[in-house]
Amino acid sequence: MRALCVTRSDGFVPVDDNLADRDKPEHLGLLLTPGFSLMSYASVIEPFRAANVLAGKQLYRWTHVSTDGEPVTASNGATILADGRVGDRLDCETLFVIAAGEPAKFDHQPTFAWLRQLAASGVRLAGVSGGPLLLAKAGLLEGYRATVHWEHWQQMHDLFPDLSVESGLYVIDRRRLTCAGGIAALDLAVEMIERAHGHALASRVGEWFISPEQRPPDKAQRIGLRERYGIANDRVLKVLARMEETTAEPLTHRELAGQAGVSLRQLERLFARDLGSTIGAVYLGIRLDKAQELLRKTGMQVTAVAFACGFRNSSHFSRAYRARFGQPPSRR
Repeated sequence: MRALCVTRSDGFVPVDDNLADRDKPEHLGLLLTPGFSLMSYASVIEPFRAANVLAGKQLYRWTHVSTDGEPVTASNGATILADGRVGDRLDCETLFVIAAGEPAKFDHQPTFAWLRQLAASGVRLAGVSGGPLLLAKAGLLEGYRATVHWEHWQQMHDLFPDLSVESGLYVIDRRRLTCAGGIAALDLAVEMIERAHGHALASRVGEWFISPEQRPPDKAQRIGLRERYGIANDRVLKVLARMEETTAEPLTHRELAGQAGVSLRQLERLFARDLGSTIGAVYLGIRLDKAQELLRKTGMQVTAVAFACGFRNSSHFSRAYRARFGQPPSRR
């Protein structure tokens, strides 16, 4: 088994991962928190299972852990049985922390203490989807590069402004692995298999899951504005980007037109032609979508969310929110 390498700006740097006996299967721990993403979980574990099958021997084994040792339920209602609980002795080489839902609200101090204990003993910690937020809350990402699912990026930035949080699919930095979750976890798992057991096996694992071309770690998590809106006009795309950047302090329509280098009348025509809507309606929709995300993912009060999304009148915000989503913002 080759030494784990770290993906850094200056290329691959070998790291001695101190695995005990190379003839024994690598032991993976899987910490699942309530509401974890089943997609992220499957994308992590299935490539390692496939590696065992394709290699014809057990290269990996794994242990499931929950906070209390009880079965843990995923976001879709599926339940996974736990083999152990937080605080148990776990002789794994890598522990995956898989979280979703509202990881910023996770505040189980015994879990944070256990993670710190494992880190001190040399265990590699891998945060998946919302898992990087839990690692950050445990104080285990300071001085490390990291990523997180794009839905949790703003929370990560707000709670830990000094952390180096990137927008790619996954980051490997020494003994910290962080991953955006979803099928990006498949990319991370295949990368780990390649570094440990070579390109040939990793390629076969990728083909097993109809993913013959592994995506690079720094590939963007979200599709670009061009693909998201299905338009090609660079001026309109520039305005849409500025709208998404200025939800808290909305620009005037004339200011948006000026940044696009066109007249207000021309920008109105472009929006009508390319988006079938008005500048105001599109801008309002972007701000309301941001408000919905904040309400779902944070503990912010409705009034605070309104101000954070450029509404200076909470009544106006409530009416607009109900019109778009069919329910008041108070019903999160």
